[in-house]
Amino acid sequence: MARKYFGTDGVRGKVGEPPITPELIMHLGYAAGKVLASADWHLAQGERPGVLIGKDTRISGYMLESALQAGLSAAGVDIYLSGPIPTPAVAYLTRALRLQAGIVISASHNPYEDNGIKFFSASGNKLPDKVERAIEAALDDPIRTMPSAALGRARRINDAAGRYIEFCKSTFPTELDLRGLRIVVDSAQGATYHIAAHVFHELGADVVAIANQPDGLNINQECGATYPKTLQEAVRQQQADLGVALDGDGDRLLMVDGTGKAYDGDQMLYIIAKHRKQQGTLKGGVVGTLMTNLGMQRALEKIKVPFARAAVGDRYVLELMQNRGWQLGGENSGHIICLDKHTTGDGIVSALQVLHAMRAYRADMAHLTRELALYPQVLVNVKVAKGFDFSNQRPVRDALGEAEADLGDKGRVLLRASGTEPVVRVMVEGKPQTKVKQWAATIAQAVRKAAEK
Repeated sequence: MARKYFGTDGVRGKVGEPPITPELIMHLGYAAGKVLASADWHLAQGERPGVLIGKDTRISGYMLESALQAGLSAAGVDIYLSGPIPTPAVAYLTRALRLQAGIVISASHNPYEDNGIKFFSASGNKLPDKVERAIEAALDDPIRTMPSAALGRARRINDAAGRYIEFCKSTFPTELDLRGLRIVVDSAQGATYHIAAHVFHELGADVVAIANQPDGLNINQECGATYPKTLQEAVRQQQADLGVALDGDGDRLLMVDGTGKAYDGDQMLYIIAKHRKQQGTLKGGVVGTLMTNLGMQRALEKIKVPFARAAVGDRYVLELMQNRGWQLGGENSGHIICLDKHTTGDGIVSALQVLHAMRAYRADMAHLTRELALYPQVLVNVKVAKGFDFSNQRPVRDALGEAEADLGDKGRVLLRASGTEPVVRVMVEGKPQTKVKQWAATIAQAVRKAAEK
């Protein structure tokens, strides 16, 4: 069955436009509740399935939370409300509280006008495709409210943030601390605003917190992992040793060293992999994506670490990691998954793994990435109409073929439709940089012209 609402990262869109309307989200809650209620959970007689709902700091989160709550209750599912907490905190608490599912209301790194719904299973993983398909199918059914005595009940978890802070700290070695480090923490005015700084401070760091005063409208606004300039300036001004920037829902990470140099997901993943390889704790290899820099792959090969590429999206990275029995993977956007620490990507936990390597080697990020030479990479996002298929456009195929022939084995070209917004992403990577820029512009223009027809 073709997906109507679910993309690569749940259901997402502009608030007020389908599917992010109160009516549709209430129906989504009901459909998810019916699918969950029909599963065999081995519950005690009279016990109802339980679902945790967390959200980021967008003003629309309150509206969507109420809609979800109404739908789930109508289906006979109990609801546990955590308030604003990061996406990985929902994954953790769903497992810790032995609930049947977790739901996050967030559009991650997108502006406040957008929002979305994503689900976690009882094990803290993204829902399998077959369960998402079942929820899609159930959306065609009318809402039939359970009898009053069978309606789901709602309750609030008042210590959700504190529980998650302790979990994050538990992923850092007890014999190490962060004393002597001055760290700027950028929470993107998002879900980690009351959590991230506390984690690093309680491990001993001198913390300067920025972008930690959300007002419902400023999430990801010129701050966070997708806007490194704010963190870079703060690190220099505060004469800090490093900076940590998260995105709106806390599953993405970017780090900055004391000079203001930014380090992306590929570089941080390399630091973690290299450290674990030398420790003898790396299980298998590393999973990246089609967007992972070719220089990263070559650097891992030099230290004899196997590497594999998955489709873009952390769910696909996770699937390939699980299929191969590996524990480490991620994307250059800053989503990093350490399966020995958590079931999903976690910005705070990933930062702590980088800091573990830094403390163990007594070295900074520049030193730990000295053997990693990233290839120049240009990414152009071309806005298109929803459903536009670039693969059927002859001029686009011609431009792509010419670029691949010209770059040869010294580069790569990748075109893909975004799973979260109506754009085609054009990525060209290789040497020299001037050629990479030229081909990126040429292919993007071909896509743009084809989309305008």
